[in-house]
Amino acid sequence: MKSFYVPLPIVAAALKPFYRVALNARFSFRTQRLILEAAAPVQTLPHGTVAQKLTLAGRRAERITVGATERDTAILYLHGGAYTIGSINTHRSLAAHLARESASAVYVLDYRLAPENPYPAGLDDAVAAFRELVRVHGFTADRIAIAGDSAGGGLSVAAARRLVDDGTSPAALGLISPWVDPGARDAAKDRDLVVNTGWSYSSADAYLGAGDPLDQGFAPLLGNLDGLPPIVMHVGTDEVLYAQITAFADKLRLSGVELEHVEYKKLWHVAHLQASILREAAQAVHHMGSYLGRKLRAAQPISTSEVSLTEPAAGDLA
Repeated sequence: MKSFYVPLPIVAAALKPFYRVALNARFSFRTQRLILEAAAPVQTLPHGTVAQKLTLAGRRAERITVGATERDTAILYLHGGAYTIGSINTHRSLAAHLARESASAVYVLDYRLAPENPYPAGLDDAVAAFRELVRVHGFTADRIAIAGDSAGGGLSVAAARRLVDDGTSPAALGLISPWVDPGARDAAKDRDLVVNTGWSYSSADAYLGAGDPLDQGFAPLLGNLDGLPPIVMHVGTDEVLYAQITAFADKLRLSGVELEHVEYKKLWHVAHLQASILREAAQAVHHMGSYLGRKLRAAQPISTSEVSLTEPAAGDLA
């Protein structure tokens, strides 16, 4: 079934007031969650999507496939939401589009959120879920990627760091605007179309709890990046997090990590969520999914470090 896409300026104009309300620090986290849940059905699923409920490491999860339901590769998806909001429901559509583009089963994890469960609860859940995919679901570690957006992107890096240190490496990481230093207070501006620092800083404080803001599990940017698996990373050039993510990309290169880094001039923070209605977002998910699919099926790792700082041409992603 052919997708119907809405022009980018119209989508952006509709999202701006929505996020101003939904991500308002004056609202309780419970209220923010309810607003996002109510809007989730706007993002539709690709034809042929199958979502199967299950548990991973004692947490609710969904196994999402598009087309063939039997898959020998998997992506563990960690949703965004500043570690305080977001859910399987809010990210089901993005996960389904990623499943289609990667030809993999995507497992979306309902990891524990702050303030009810501060750091390192979410990280513990993510690592345990990955290990259960290997132990119980029959995947080898080199056939599993970890992907996530915003806070989920930072959590993906932190989980990979712990797994690599324990001798188990995912095949690759897919990072959409990863929040890799929640404790930083040096943003160049206080808001973009989606994120405002009043909200993100209060969420970061709730997530940290009594922890150490320099802990690499909380702030992967500040830790050791050596030995991480290949990474594909997307960011919009107008994002609040742009400078932080650029610094992270620089550090990844210096650490010898294989990196494909794409900057989008027109897309906002995690515009990939709108893949069902926005052509440019669908093209971005296609790029990330294709990269992860290649890494999951690679016979051997690529030895050279390859960096792309230009947005893929639309014609290449149609």
